[in-house]
Amino acid sequence: MESTATEEVRGLTEAVGTVIVGNRPQIELCTIAWLVGGHVLIEDVPGVGKTMLAKALAKATGGHFDRVQFTPDLLPGDITGANIYHATQGVFEFRRGPVFTEILLADEINRATPKTQSALLEAMEERQVTVDGTTHPLPDPFVVLATQNPIEYQGTFALPEAQVDRFLMRVSLGYADLAGELEILDRFGSASPLSDLRPVTRPEDYPVLREAVTAVFVDDEIKEYLVRLVQRTRRHPDLALGASVRASLGLLRSSQARALLEGRSYVIPDDIKELAPPVLLHRLVLKANAELRGVTGEAVLEEVLESEPVPVGGRRAAG
Repeated sequence: MESTATEEVRGLTEAVGTVIVGNRPQIELCTIAWLVGGHVLIEDVPGVGKTMLAKALAKATGGHFDRVQFTPDLLPGDITGANIYHATQGVFEFRRGPVFTEILLADEINRATPKTQSALLEAMEERQVTVDGTTHPLPDPFVVLATQNPIEYQGTFALPEAQVDRFLMRVSLGYADLAGELEILDRFGSASPLSDLRPVTRPEDYPVLREAVTAVFVDDEIKEYLVRLVQRTRRHPDLALGASVRASLGLLRSSQARALLEGRSYVIPDDIKELAPPVLLHRLVLKANAELRGVTGEAVLEEVLESEPVPVGGRRAAG
């Protein structure tokens, strides 16, 4: 019998799916990230539904939603907020920025300068912002869904490794096929289905769902398998930078959330293998000579996954 938490999470993915055509795996990944309080980098060309996905997830989860359009002239205070002096009262008042929300859409994050991009670092990692020496806690959950156009597009700034590592996952939507694009025309031809979307969960449900995720059992052999995979990326000869310890923790929590979504009370190796690409790939940095040889991060990660024995029934069996 499926748990109430599993039914609720599946209902959440179904609700978002009424707005987003296709892309069921990406919807599930964003749902998993929301469950564990992880941030998502949605990377793709313009016009494929990145912003719509963020809006649909925010509305379906019933949380507060805000959006920041990143531009080259955006300042850090435009994100975090600032102290405003009231001359008549002779006092400073902190005016909260858009970061004080459950779900923040950071639209085209790589169009802002590195200084402004870094303004999100403390918020994403510490769930707080510090302005003029005073710390202000953020809501719980606080999830950043950042969209980004490909780096080679003119007028963009590459995200620094420190910020990239704070994103739990990177997902890509891609263009819809013929049938999918025709369905988009039918759904959005006269009205937006987003306006009819109703919340499936409430903010007060989040702690209960998070507890359900952490209650999912992870065998010690599964944990060792996960760590071995991550550590192999750090030793790979074609990588200048492998996955971090933060990546290990993120992969573990995401695997627990995937198991819950699948209706299981335990994690299996397939959870790790399915989530390794979206959780690990954006953290891998190729060596220059590997890039010149045409090596890709996808190929390196596939090699790592194939070379590490998979635990089966208390043993590690090749697979």
